[in-house]
Amino acid sequence: MTEVLFYHLTAHPLAKALPALLEKCLERKWKVVVQAAAPERVAALDDALWTYADESFLPHGAEADGADETVWLTTSDRNPNGAAVRVLVDGAAPPDLGAYERALIMFDGHDPDAVDAARAQWKTLKEAGHALTYWRQDDDGRWRKQA
Repeated sequence: MTEVLFYHLTAHPLAKALPALLEKCLERKWKVVVQAAAPERVAALDDALWTYADESFLPHGAEADGADETVWLTTSDRNPNGAAVRVLVDGAAPPDLGAYERALIMFDGHDPDAVDAARAQWKTLKEAGHALTYWRQDDDGRWRKQA
């Protein structure tokens, strides 16, 4: 089964927290698909990944760019770059995760609806037999494993 990691955003917003996790994936030579719930979020993440740090670059693309990028941003359940990691944001519904080594579910801890949706996803994925872990940001934005 796929290893599923839940990331509870409390200190930093998604646009700041996501690039660091993507860099960790790329260090491991994993391709990644980031699935958002809306095209507007894909556009915002596309912009954020170009500008999040002066000294870094994350190779990425979106639907209009083609499918050969290491990090792919989408609203669909497709895996056009053969990614090993699926990142789900904004409550995006996970596709069949069996094709992935790892899935990351990132949710805004300041949004009660997002927290409720993440709890529902946790329950569904646990019942499906996936290995789950829960990570929460500390006040400095570092990830601390909680479960």
